Amino acid sequence: MHSIKLKKRVGADGVLHLDIPVGITDKEVEIMVIYQPLETSLQQKTPEQSGWIPGFFEEVIGGWVGEPLERPEQGDYENREQLF
Repeated sequence: MHSIKLKKRVGADGVLHLDIPVGITDKEVEIMVIYQPLETSLQQKTPEQSGWIPGFFEEVIGGWVGEPLERPEQGDYENREQLF
């Protein structure tokens, strides 16, 4: 069994045409097609349509006004016994 992943455009007639070279001739094959529409930049949902509260990103992104955050030293990792 082989898997091939393609991105194709459905024509204005609503029909998807596939030409897939499989490298074999004069044999029966079983084919399974699974399709998923892709969102383009024109079809992407707004944050509100995705469930975020209105203005969430405008308030949060770049919103930190305190002193700069610093990550403290993390220390050494403990040595653990080998499992295998």
